Amino acid sequence: MTQHLNSKRLQRPGYGTVLAAVLGLVAALSLGAIGQAKAAEKTPVDRWSDRAHGFASLAGGTTGGAGGKVVTVTDEAALATYAAAEEPYVIRVSGAIAVEPFGSDIVVASNKTIIGVGDTGEIVHGELHLNPGTHNVIIRNLTIRDSYVEGDWDGKTTDFDAIQMDTVDHVWIDHNRFEHMGDGLLDIRKDSRYITVSYNQFTNHNKAFGIGWTTNVLTEMTIDHNWFRGTKQRNPSADNLAYAHLYNNYLSSQVADGDPVWTYGNWARGRTRMVIENSYYDGVQHPYQADATAELVQRGSILKNTTGRTDAWGTAFDPRSFYDYRLDPAAAVPSLVSRFSGPQKRIGVTLHVPGDYPTVQAAVDAVPDGNAVPVTIAVAPGTYRAKVYIPATKPRIVLQGTGHDRSDTVIVYDTPAEYGGSTGSATVRIAANDVTARHLTFSNDFDEAAVELKGEQALAMKTTGDRIVFEDTAFLGNQDTLMTDSPKLDVISRVYIHDSYIEGDVDFVYGRATTVIERSVIRALSRGSDTNNGYITAASTWTGNPYGFLITRSKVVSDAPDQSFHLGRPWHPGGEPAAVAQVLIRDTELPAAVKSSPWTDMSGFSWKDARFAEYRTFGPGAAPSADRPQLSAADARTYTVANYLKGTDDWAPYAGH
Repeated sequence: MTQHLNSKRLQRPGYGTVLAAVLGLVAALSLGAIGQAKAAEKTPVDRWSDRAHGFASLAGGTTGGAGGKVVTVTDEAALATYAAAEEPYVIRVSGAIAVEPFGSDIVVASNKTIIGVGDTGEIVHGELHLNPGTHNVIIRNLTIRDSYVEGDWDGKTTDFDAIQMDTVDHVWIDHNRFEHMGDGLLDIRKDSRYITVSYNQFTNHNKAFGIGWTTNVLTEMTIDHNWFRGTKQRNPSADNLAYAHLYNNYLSSQVADGDPVWTYGNWARGRTRMVIENSYYDGVQHPYQADATAELVQRGSILKNTTGRTDAWGTAFDPRSFYDYRLDPAAAVPSLVSRFSGPQKRIGVTLHVPGDYPTVQAAVDAVPDGNAVPVTIAVAPGTYRAKVYIPATKPRIVLQGTGHDRSDTVIVYDTPAEYGGSTGSATVRIAANDVTARHLTFSNDFDEAAVELKGEQALAMKTTGDRIVFEDTAFLGNQDTLMTDSPKLDVISRVYIHDSYIEGDVDFVYGRATTVIERSVIRALSRGSDTNNGYITAASTWTGNPYGFLITRSKVVSDAPDQSFHLGRPWHPGGEPAAVAQVLIRDTELPAAVKSSPWTDMSGFSWKDARFAEYRTFGPGAAPSADRPQLSAADARTYTVANYLKGTDDWAPYAGH
């Protein structure tokens, strides 16, 4: 914006020196259900965590392609190219990829994550193969199916596994479905180390999961929350494992072909040391067995309709001496594992800052253009002094602070508009559609007292994209703190802000986007004037758009003197006559700082020609006057959150909040 107060602004202390204090105030504000800083929600057990657990988390951990470029593949050629590349990649598999020739290998090199997009990613009649020496690989959320050769139930004529690896280390196999392959479903062989296999489904097969093929005793493996159903043997078979920790697995619907020996559940072979905990066996022959040279400890499992061997001897090892873990009750395993194993719609790509990427912008840059499934950028607590730009080519990003409070994670910079205009001054700029930000603070701490400029606008946030959501966020600044805009005047973009905090003094909520602010705190800062400290809103709504700004079920607070703040003024950028502000403030508490005539003219445009109104405002700043247009009860039924946001696609981001 280019409009300013006519009077020279009174200086206030350098903003950068009080950022920490302001953040503390934001965090401390406790106003009932309005504007509270909510901790990032965490389930007691995160069954979709993108961090490897168990043995794969030890000795440096397993991070896959973290730090590398994110790509989305839809065909065999692209998958094979990226999987075999020397550099790290996060490879998202979208849709079914048919591998040719039938039963062929896709070689996976070190430092790769291969992950299905939602529950759509499939590899059909092909194998993922990890050659000796491969390390640091994550394979998640895929279906690998159908390389079975008719008539070869025993898998003697082909070696068409779903995944096969020899002499590898640090591999995490998670949330996959393996079905109806030509030999084994999962073969982990020849002294592979630091492996975790979790939340997978092994179905419709003879030889499900084999481990070993060695006389050495080196392999360390965690196997948890997997579902073996419609399988016959190797559920798993563990040959000479140093440590095999099996917990909360579910074995059901075993193939019953009358074979007295080679139909079984878990088998500790050779010198394997195996610990089984809280698993569930239903209709299984030989649920768990051990060679005389092996050690097997079992505790807490449930056997239902089982027959045959349940061996247990020796001391094996204590898994908790290696890592922490949480056991689910054995009785809950069938329900939990059947629900949470296999590909999941909510599993996608989460990029961690720092960790996977050093900066928020680096993580944004790694998101593939045109991504169809949300990508979460998880930002660790800290202060990130840098600008961030989410371009229009990168929709469906979730920018999420991971601290306990929104003030824990701050993105801040200090550029004023005089050095780049409103766009150039914005600390964060969102041009993409379908972006959500939560549990974050956005700030522009340009120090007005330190620099004498013609203008003092300095944006914390500017949006031009559609379907933008801010949840539990804070926006800190002075003039022009938050601009919600659209690509051009007659294009409608929508923004929903809830349970958040916004502060500023002059036009600090402004622009032409249809914007709803709900259950939030708006703080009107004092500039030291007894008569005019500023304006909360400066809308520039297109005349063809009936919905501009709606502030509802919120609270305005201020330390400014009584009768010294305006609710808003009409902004006509460049004198554009078709930009006619629409602002409704309803069901919101107003402080004594609000003027009894709360709307005012701007740049020669009368406020009376704009679309300003209140409805059921209350508090000391809501006293009736002739200059306070009130919405009728009949019209209030039309000017609702739903109607502001629904557009032509019935967007309803408020549902469930």
